[in-house]
Formats: sequence, structure tokens, C-alpha cells
Amino acid sequence: MKINIYYGGRGMDDPTLYVLNKIEEVLDELHVTVEIFKLYELKNSITTLPQTLKEADGIILATTIEWYGIGGFMQQFLDACWLYGDKEKIAQIYMCPVVMSTTYGEQEGKLNLATAWEILGGLPCDGLCGYIEDMSILEDNDDYLRIIEKKAENLYRTINQKMPCLPASNQAVKQKITVPRNIDLTPQESEQLSQYASDDSYVQRQKADIQELTSLFRDMMGSSEKENSTEFLEDLETHFRPLAGFAAKLKIVIEEKKKPIIIEVNGAHINCFYGDSDGCDVEMQMSQDSMKEIVSGMANFQRSFMAGDMKMKGDFKILGTLDQIFIFA
Repeated sequence: MKINIYYGGRGMDDPTLYVLNKIEEVLDELHVTVEIFKLYELKNSITTLPQTLKEADGIILATTIEWYGIGGFMQQFLDACWLYGDKEKIAQIYMCPVVMSTTYGEQEGKLNLATAWEILGGLPCDGLCGYIEDMSILEDNDDYLRIIEKKAENLYRTINQKMPCLPASNQAVKQKITVPRNIDLTPQESEQLSQYASDDSYVQRQKADIQELTSLFRDMMGSSEKENSTEFLEDLETHFRPLAGFAAKLKIVIEEKKKPIIIEVNGAHINCFYGDSDGCDVEMQMSQDSMKEIVSGMANFQRSFMAGDMKMKGDFKILGTLDQIFIFA
């Protein structure tokens, strides 16, 4: 029989380590092979750890609650099991949660580990949790030691006898709702994917490729925008009808465009460009479709404003003049 221990604490003055040492002593006496994985020492290869479940008959998920929740290392390991673990193998593995708390929340931590393992499809065992303010509480109390030893014996007995478990609603939820995206990977492909995810050089290469593609796509978009950089300008200049004594600077903000259209009118002269300028007499805002309706003659500036398709601020006297100097009908 083999039992793997996955420890998610930080390893410093940790009551959970004391409990794990006592459990390991009992399992050694029962001739059980025990292997411990300290996640804080393996933080760069956590995504590959689900591979170590293959030879295990049972596991212990152990962590210490120092502030809130089961901690990041343990959560990463469970995420890796969900993404890369062999679900058929996990379904045959018993798990015993061990959670010690130096603050608050050991019951919730134990429940979270049990729930996560059930959702993964694994078999839960009765766990162990406690609030340990001082290590001496454990070391000087024989009753607590007997409780730990009893839990270790029960874990051995459960795995050795392959005790059945009643169906859990967590597994039903997994089957009906919490279904991972189906990418049709075999266990071997999942294992290879987990190796890639833990390979920093591979990840960096992938990031570089993504950045290169992003840059290429941005350049393509930029080329497309350049092709449309004169849109509406020719329409405005072609359909301009000078009005004696009229001079104004106009800004048209089109929602889909990065820059507004600036129209400078001075008597018979007109200058249109995409850009920005201060001191405009009128600022209009509309969608690209509304502007297309205006330059196609289906609408005009005043009707668009009255219909609510265009917003305007500035000198409202100019609004009526716009339909006199731009004749699109």
C-alpha cells in the first residue's frame, strides 16, 4: 500500500507537520509506503504533481490555516488535479484531509478539501482538524496523540478494506453542471500538457508567440484603419456649398473612430481632417451609421439631432446653417 501526503503549509513552526509526522510513524509501523510532497518546495512544478497520484492507493491533503482558507499552494494543486489529473485514477483514490488552524477556520478548511476531492470524483475519508494555538498543546497531551494515531489507523483500514462510500451530491453536481470544457484529451495528453504548463521556457516562448501575433494583428488593423482614414472627408468637401460671411470650426465625434473629424470653414474655403483641435464652435457626436445616413442624403444634421441620433453642444445657431453649407440630397 502507498499513501502520498501533499502538504500545503509554509513549513515554519507548523502544527500540521507535527500531526503528519505522527501519522507517518503509525503508517510505517503498518508497513505502508509513505511519500510526502511539500508544495512550497515544489511550487514551480505543482502542475506536474497529479502524475504522482498514479501509484497511490490513498492520499492525505494537509494544510495549515494561518489567516483565511486553505492557502494558495494547496489550491494550485487542486486546480492542477482538475485540469491535468487522470479522473479515472482519482476515482479510485481515498483522501483524508488534515487541517490545523492557528487562527480560525479549520472546520471549513477540512470541508473544502473533502468537497474538492469529491467534485474531482475521488473517495473521501474521515479527516482530522483542530485549533492549535501553541505546539506544546499537542506535544504534552497524550489524548491528542491517541486521536491522531486512531485517525491514521482508520485511514489504513479504510484503504485496505476498500470501504465503499455513499453517493455524494457533489459528484452529481460535477456530472450535471460543473463539467469542464471537453477538449478530448487522453490521460497521457493531459500529463504532457501539465509538463508544458510547468516548463517556464515553454511558457515564455508561447507568450512571445502570442505577442508577435498580437503585434501582427494590430498592424493589420492599423492598415485597415489607414484605408478608411479619409472616410467622410471627401463627401464633406464635395458637397460643401460656401455661405458668404460664414466661418466656424466644427468637430464631429464618430463613436467607432479613434479620432474626430475637424471641419474648418472660412467663407469659400473648407479644410477637413481626422485629428483634434481646441476652440471648436460646435461639437457633434453620433454613430458611424448615422453619419452615413447624412452623407447619403437619407437624413440631415438637424433631423438627426431632433431624432436623438446626434448629440450636440456649442453654438446652436450653427446647427441650421450646417444643412445649408452641406447639401447631400
